Amino acid sequence: MDFIKTTEQDSNYDELESMSLNDLLTNINSEDKTVPNAVEKALPQIEALTEQVVKAFKQGGRLFYMGAGTSGRLGILDASECPPTFGVSHDMVIGLIAGGDTAIRKAVENAEDSTTQGWKDLEAHHISEKDIVIGIAASGTTPYVIHALRACNDNNIPTGCITCNAGSPLSLEAQYPIEVIVGPEFVTGSSRMKAGTAQKLVLNMITTTSMIQLGRIKGNKMVDMQLSNDKLVNRGIRMIVEALNVSYEEASNLLESYGSVRLAVDNYKTHGNETDR
Repeated sequence: MDFIKTTEQDSNYDELESMSLNDLLTNINSEDKTVPNAVEKALPQIEALTEQVVKAFKQGGRLFYMGAGTSGRLGILDASECPPTFGVSHDMVIGLIAGGDTAIRKAVENAEDSTTQGWKDLEAHHISEKDIVIGIAASGTTPYVIHALRACNDNNIPTGCITCNAGSPLSLEAQYPIEVIVGPEFVTGSSRMKAGTAQKLVLNMITTTSMIQLGRIKGNKMVDMQLSNDKLVNRGIRMIVEALNVSYEEASNLLESYGSVRLAVDNYKTHGNETDR
């Protein structure tokens, strides 16, 4: 079967410039509504890859995301949110983008076309068989990502991918491919839209599910979150109040003493209201 980029096919809408503001917003919203259904169809693939991510974490490995443009930025976004949300180290989930940090804000010409730089970027992090690498590319044709995964496969490093085209070269290279087929974009070829939304949803699912499996969530609460601002401190205090049925003031003292919701709750249950560490 010939590989067809549905993400590049003509939009289902035309003469966009003649539409009213309301029509534009309504039609974009209508297209966006189809994305969760496309993700649902890929749930078996998402489960298979997430299982490997959990396995890598449990053996002390790391998760690497690799992408170019929007896809690379989405990987970096998900990676950067794991430490504050789940209290894990910054090198547990790592996002790499073609063109390096400069490309996070500005496109770097021809960076995604390199067939060697992806593997070099992984080697700079001392990639090993314990780790797992997920390539992200809406088109499924990005050389930077494809060749990096190929090198990983040659070195017995587990690989997965997230793409929005069926049967793409990236899917064929990945050991655990995820294909979320969202169809043509509202603006033809603008994969920052539905494809980007689909990728964000899948990335959320992979890391959130993995961290829950690792015990980083208790009940439904982020007990290991980093207390990096007043909003999160207040949230942590309320979590302690709810968990221990203590006053707001006592919960605040516990959190200040132990520095995390988990430690505050666990130590209170073990030692009562003794807050000396």
